[in-house]
Amino acid sequence: MPPPDYHPFMQRFAAPSWTRVGLVAGGIALALAATTVAVAFLEDSLGVANASATYLLAVVGVAVAFGTPAAVATAAGSFLAYDMLFLSPTGALVVADPEEWLNLLLLLVLGVIVGQLAGLQRLRAEAALLRERQARAQYRVSRALAMRATAAALPEIVEILRSETGATRAWVGLGEEGASGRIAADSGSGGLPAVAAAHWLLRRGPGDEPTEWVRVHDPRFASPGTAETPDVVFRVAIVAGGIARGSVWVARERSAGIPGRGDTRVLAATADQVGQALERDRLTDEATSAEVARRSEAAKTALLDSVSHDLRTPLASIRAAAGSLMDPALDLEPAARRERAASIDREAERLNRLVSNLLDMSRIEAGDLRARTGAFLLEDLVDATLDRMPGLLEGRVVTVEMRADLPPVEVDAVFIDQVLTNLLENAAKHGPPGTPIRVRAAELPDGMVRLTVEDGGPGVPPAALGRLFDKFYRVPRAGDGTRRGSGIGLAVVKGLVGAMGGRVTAHAGDLGGLAVDVDLPAARPPAPTGLPAPAGDQGVPDAPSGGSAR
Repeated sequence: MPPPDYHPFMQRFAAPSWTRVGLVAGGIALALAATTVAVAFLEDSLGVANASATYLLAVVGVAVAFGTPAAVATAAGSFLAYDMLFLSPTGALVVADPEEWLNLLLLLVLGVIVGQLAGLQRLRAEAALLRERQARAQYRVSRALAMRATAAALPEIVEILRSETGATRAWVGLGEEGASGRIAADSGSGGLPAVAAAHWLLRRGPGDEPTEWVRVHDPRFASPGTAETPDVVFRVAIVAGGIARGSVWVARERSAGIPGRGDTRVLAATADQVGQALERDRLTDEATSAEVARRSEAAKTALLDSVSHDLRTPLASIRAAAGSLMDPALDLEPAARRERAASIDREAERLNRLVSNLLDMSRIEAGDLRARTGAFLLEDLVDATLDRMPGLLEGRVVTVEMRADLPPVEVDAVFIDQVLTNLLENAAKHGPPGTPIRVRAAELPDGMVRLTVEDGGPGVPPAALGRLFDKFYRVPRAGDGTRRGSGIGLAVVKGLVGAMGGRVTAHAGDLGGLAVDVDLPAARPPAPTGLPAPAGDQGVPDAPSGGSAR
């Protein structure tokens, strides 16, 4: 059985061989001598008739310091010392008075009993200290694994093992590459640790069965050219899920011997904890990979489902219009030719918007979206967008309501044009011809300017409002036919507005349909007079008041 571990205060008394025997014998002799002097003083100077019970103090002291066997020896020594030095005739083991025999026997029996009790209490104190040390070490290991990733926690863990087990060096190797393979953490420095083919391996029993150290010869773990090492190397295999994950290694001085119960339990528990952490990381990685693959497949399916129709429809229109222009059998009037050319242009622009949304969505998800902001009048931005897309809004009345005192907004002109295009296209797509569309703006007290685009269409169910800006989400409606869309326009709106430091929300509008609020940051005040205006500042000219219809 491996030798027990001791608290550092008691470790000096746990030395093996003749050194310990000499320490114990010297301690017993010193205790008996000091107690004999005390008994002599009590009986000769103070007149105490029988001070033999004083020897029990020596028994208790020796029991606490050296254990039960030494206490029993002290009790026997007390019996002999009192008989020879204080009972008549002195100097001999003969006792003249039978009553004194009873006192001596009582002293011997009480001494043995007290020594055993005190020794047992000492063993319990040692066991409690040992368990406390083990619990502290295992708590530190558990805390290190809980606070950070396993790979990041291993350097702290090997330092814990080195200090708690009295090792000269501790390290963790992962995989079965050998000691000089992939060292995940090492408490030492100056290259890889040297390991001989012969080292000590902890043999584990099933469950809580006792463990033991066995000397093994395994060339896989030997460092090249190493026949013997100055320290003794001990290894505990890391096993999780029935698979070997690596090993925990410690090197100890040869004089330290085999690790005791406490050190062995600390090493075994640490190997188990590291193994479970590695298994947890493996399962987490597998679950993450599976979830990424599932989401990637779902996104791919959603993308194909969302854009396939939007791609086919304008392509079909373009081919039909181009075919009629190319058909030599058709003698088209100039007006008809212009109409077909305009149809090709509209459908090509529709394709361009779809591709732009897809590219913007990929940039948003990759985090590559960077806004180049400047101060712009919101009415100018809205007018520019409306002038660029008359074909999309054909047959619809668009009303613009802007206050004359609106502050300029700090936005990216390209981004805000794409935001307005997507919002207007969404309003036009989901409402029949003649549906009114209103664009209005108002200043908010928190330094933002709210731009609202609303329509008089069928609106959106309340349950769908929270998901309108999710990628590929389309509001389920009966009879939508070809007007369902790709489901990325509003997601792009959210990403672009967020890149400019704004926010976007949706709610039921006053016209009966959907209203989308885009809150944009107001521009900073202009530079003081005499200083050049910031780059991108377009000035703040007086804007017309009231509204306009298109």
